Amino acid sequence: MNLFLSRRQFTKAVGGLVAACAVPLAPKTAAAAVGSPGAATARRAFSKGFVWGTATAAYQVEGAVRADGRGESIWDAYVHAPGRIADGSNADVADDDYHRYPEDIALMRGLGVGAYRFSVAWPRIFPDGTGKPNAKGVDFYKRLVDALHAANIEPYCTLYHWDLPEALQRKGGWQYRDTAKAFADYAGYMAGQLDGRVRHFMTMNEISTFIGNGYGSTAMAPGLGLKGQPLQQARHHALLGHGLAVQAIRATTSAKTRVGSAEGIDAPMPAFDAPEHVAAARKAAVEENAGYLTAMHTGRYTDLYLKTLGADAPKFTPEDMRIIGSKTDFQGLNIYTGNYYIAADNERGYEAVPYPGSYPRMQSSWIQFAPDALYWGPKLMAEALGIGDIYITENGTSSTAAPDAEGRVLDVDRVMFLRQYLGELQCGIADGAPVRGYFLWSLLDNFEWSRGYSERFGITWVDFATQKRTPKLSSQFYREVIARNAL
Repeated sequence: MNLFLSRRQFTKAVGGLVAACAVPLAPKTAAAAVGSPGAATARRAFSKGFVWGTATAAYQVEGAVRADGRGESIWDAYVHAPGRIADGSNADVADDDYHRYPEDIALMRGLGVGAYRFSVAWPRIFPDGTGKPNAKGVDFYKRLVDALHAANIEPYCTLYHWDLPEALQRKGGWQYRDTAKAFADYAGYMAGQLDGRVRHFMTMNEISTFIGNGYGSTAMAPGLGLKGQPLQQARHHALLGHGLAVQAIRATTSAKTRVGSAEGIDAPMPAFDAPEHVAAARKAAVEENAGYLTAMHTGRYTDLYLKTLGADAPKFTPEDMRIIGSKTDFQGLNIYTGNYYIAADNERGYEAVPYPGSYPRMQSSWIQFAPDALYWGPKLMAEALGIGDIYITENGTSSTAAPDAEGRVLDVDRVMFLRQYLGELQCGIADGAPVRGYFLWSLLDNFEWSRGYSERFGITWVDFATQKRTPKLSSQFYREVIARNAL
C-alpha cells in the first residue's frame, strides 16, 4: 500500500457508481454516474457557498516594526536575543506586507479566494498595551480591509496572534490577571473601529501554543519555561481573556458580527473506524482539549482534567468559567496533523497510538502526514462539544522546493498534501461535519517563528532580499480547486 494515500482517497466501483468516500453518503451527495458530464467534479464538490481563503499573521508578514507609532511586542524582544531563532533572523522586515499589502491582495484576487484571515498587531493599536490608541495603527487596518472589500475578498480578523505588547509582559504578561482585562479592552475597541467593515472576528489564535511553547517552554516568546501551577494560571488567564473579549466585541459591534476563536488541535482520529475506536477518539476530543476548547465550549474544566493537575490546577471562580464559556458563533480549527486513538480499559477510556518511526512526515518534523485529521477532527470535535459552524482556519505544510533554472517553484509535496487533506475534508463534510470554509496556511512564505525563514509554508515564494513574489505550483493547484469548488 502506498503510505501517501489515505484510505479515503481510493475509489471503489459499485454497481456502475463511483463512491468518492469510503463511507456511505446521503443521497444528495451520492456520486454521479461514470461517464456522465461533470461526474468527477460532482463527486468531489464542496457545498455551495463554501468559503475559500488564505491566512497570514501580523508579526509573520507585516515587518515595519517601528513604523507609525507601533510599540514593541514580546516577539521583537525575543528574536533579538542571541540563540533564539534557528537561522539567526528576525521579523523586522519579514514580507514588508505593511507597505506591500496591495500587491498581496492582488495575489489573492488572482487565486480567486473569497476570504482572507489576517491578524491585528496589538502593539500597533496600543503601543503600551493600554492607554491612548494609536490612530495611525488603526487607520492601517481600515485601509487594509477597505482594499480587501474593493477586491471582493471578505476579511476575517484575528485580534491576537501572539504579539503581546512587551510593556504588558514586563508586568507579568498572561501570568497577570489584568492582562485578560487589557486584552478585552483592546479587542472591544478594535472590533468597534472595524465594525461594518469586518463581520467575522476571532479573539485569539492557538492559546495552547502561545501558552505551551511561550510560557511552558523557551521555544517561543516570551520563553519563560514555567512549570506547575504558575503555568496553569497563565493558561487560565488567557482563556479568561478570550471570554472577556467575546463579551467586549459583542458590546461594541452590530448584531450581524460573528465572534469565535482559532485553536490548534492535533485532531483526534480512530486508528481505524471500528465503533469502539471512534468512541475512544471522541472521548479524546474532550479530554485532550480539556484546558482549551472543552472549557470554552462547556464553561467548565472536566473532573479528570482537574484531578490530573492536582495541586497545579489553576485558581478560578464560577464567574470565571461563566465568562470563559461565553457563547461564540463559530469555531476556527487549525489542523495540520492528528493523533490516533484506540479504545482502552482505563480511566480515560482511550489510549494514544504512537507514530512508528516509519510513518511519513512533511519537512516540518511536527507534521505527520495524516490526511484523516481533516475528516475526523472537525467531525468529532463538533459531535463531542456541540460545535455548530467550523472553519479550518489553518492547514498547510512547509516545503523545501525552491526556484528552478526557469524560476518555477514546483512544490509537488505541498500539492500532494493539499490534495489528500482536502479530499478528506470533502468526505467529512459529506458525512455531516459542519465545516463552512477553509483557510490555507499560508499565502506567503514568511517568518516562521523560532524557525525563522528556514521553513516556507507559503504557496507564494518570497525572495526576502528583493521582496519579489512568485506563485508556486501549489498556488496553481489551489486556484483550480477554488474555481471548481471541487477536487
